[in-house]
Amino acid sequence: MNSTTMRRAGLSIAVAAALTGVAACGSSGGSGGGEGEGKGKGKGSVALSPIAALRTIENKTDDADSAKVEGKTVMGTQMSMDMDGEMAWKDGITGNVTATLTGGTQAEQMKQMGQSEIDYRYLKSGFYANMGDEFAAKAGGGKHWIEYDYATLAEMGGAAGDAFKDQMQNTTPNQSVKMLLASGDVKRVGEETVRGTRTTHYSGEVDVADFTGKNADLDAGQLAELKKQFSQAGMSTETIDIWVNDDDLLVKKTEKADMKTGAFSQTVYYSDYGTPVTVEKPPASDTVSFKDLMNQQPQA
Repeated sequence: MNSTTMRRAGLSIAVAAALTGVAACGSSGGSGGGEGEGKGKGKGSVALSPIAALRTIENKTDDADSAKVEGKTVMGTQMSMDMDGEMAWKDGITGNVTATLTGGTQAEQMKQMGQSEIDYRYLKSGFYANMGDEFAAKAGGGKHWIEYDYATLAEMGGAAGDAFKDQMQNTTPNQSVKMLLASGDVKRVGEETVRGTRTTHYSGEVDVADFTGKNADLDAGQLAELKKQFSQAGMSTETIDIWVNDDDLLVKKTEKADMKTGAFSQTVYYSDYGTPVTVEKPPASDTVSFKDLMNQQPQA
């Protein structure tokens, strides 16, 4: 297996890990934004502005601690995948998620490694990806798991790496709510039924690079670099929609944006809030770090 294939596949695994439903294009941080248009309704008959309703939703979802997640992500011609699992966020992001790569150039790269389904385990300091028997035999030195340490990924990625580290360590499902609060044009669309549950639908548009950079505590130089990277990808704004049940908890979210490689879209469903989540760290004897893996590959 050549170094270029190994590197691209390794980065594909990291990208997929960042798109498993809890973390998307934003990163964690405070919320803000304008009052939006129209009036929404909270529980009962109390009229609330969209901003007031979203602040309640943000807090309730954050306090829920954990949930089951299921969804689909499409990144233009690069990747499409389905994901299913459980995530917790009381004290950093932890969870178990299976991602099935269904199409795109990165999915083809993964097929070269004999892998189209990846089991992820998320811990506070990083995440692990189970690459299967073929990877272990050809490139992993007999080891099935790749360790992605967040600090190492930040070093490798510059400003985008710093934002990625912050996103992966701190983002919760209510991140979509924070992004809507920051959008300045959030609207209450109306009441709709999602998978048999009555929900209220909210929508807005956000400047992705500006929001991500400011909430990742980047300095002016890092923010300029991050905006350049987003510009090179062709992504500037993102449309976010959320559907919230009568308990002020997210039931569904969608994110959509244009990229140079095609349209980005993600749909995620949340259920079983408060579900117990236990994550086991893979055995060290069956684990290779992403950094060591790259160093083992000539000219990686």
